[in-house]
Amino acid sequence: MVVPLGGAKHRLWLTELPSRASLVTLDLPLDRNLGLRLQAARRFWLALEQRPVGPPPLAQSIGSRHRHVLALRAVDGWLEGNSYRNIAQGLFGKPRIPDRGWKTHDLRSRTIRLVQMGLRLMRGRYRDLLRHKGKDRGETS
Repeated sequence: MVVPLGGAKHRLWLTELPSRASLVTLDLPLDRNLGLRLQAARRFWLALEQRPVGPPPLAQSIGSRHRHVLALRAVDGWLEGNSYRNIAQGLFGKPRIPDRGWKTHDLRSRTIRLVQMGLRLMRGRYRDLLRHKGKDRGETS
């Protein structure tokens, strides 16, 4: 069942439709997604209470989305045979790339990390974008 409530669509699996005045209980499996399920349950409860539900549990920050876009653009350039310098010029603009000192420039290191991240995403880690990473699991985004 999809319940649009509180500005969000809540997806519920019900064994049977509850009567109008009945209590509803949650059955959450103790698996690796428990933290995510708890956040979703809390958002549903907040919507029922007509309180703000906040952002979706899997919502990425603007910075995280920007890094993923840069990583995919960087790996595209790398797969086309471009040098890290050329990739950096395409990502950050030619004026930001120095004529000298490129080997030790921070944008060179950042470009290499972006290519590596893009390769990880390309090799199947894109599924991590669908997984919640948070403090409760000891991970960072």
